[in-house]
Amino acid sequence: MRKLSADDYSDYDEELEILKQKRLAELRKRLEEQEKRKRVEEEQEAQRLAILRSVMEPEALDRLNNLRLVKPNVARIAEDSIIRLVQMGRLGVPVSDDVVKSILIELDNRSRKEFEIRFKRK
Repeated sequence: MRKLSADDYSDYDEELEILKQKRLAELRKRLEEQEKRKRVEEEQEAQRLAILRSVMEPEALDRLNNLRLVKPNVARIAEDSIIRLVQMGRLGVPVSDDVVKSILIELDNRSRKEFEIRFKRK
């Protein structure tokens, strides 16, 4: 049986180092992409909030902010609806708290599911 020398392992060490460098480069690239995506999302969210601040009364904005704490999905849908309606000219500026209430009630009515329970007797 032949004894392995240090030269025999040097090829493996080089290959391992190359693989490590490739993996590290991939991880860095993925991290940079995630950071870039996060920055873009934060910029878009800042733009959305700026639009909402400019078209809504403070009380209405407070209502949406409170809703965002409890039900972020519903708040997002309501914000999107308000922005879209204002852009289409179907809502006057500034948007009042009563208008926000009516939009939230309409969203709630649309999302409710009615269940009917039937009992079968034998």
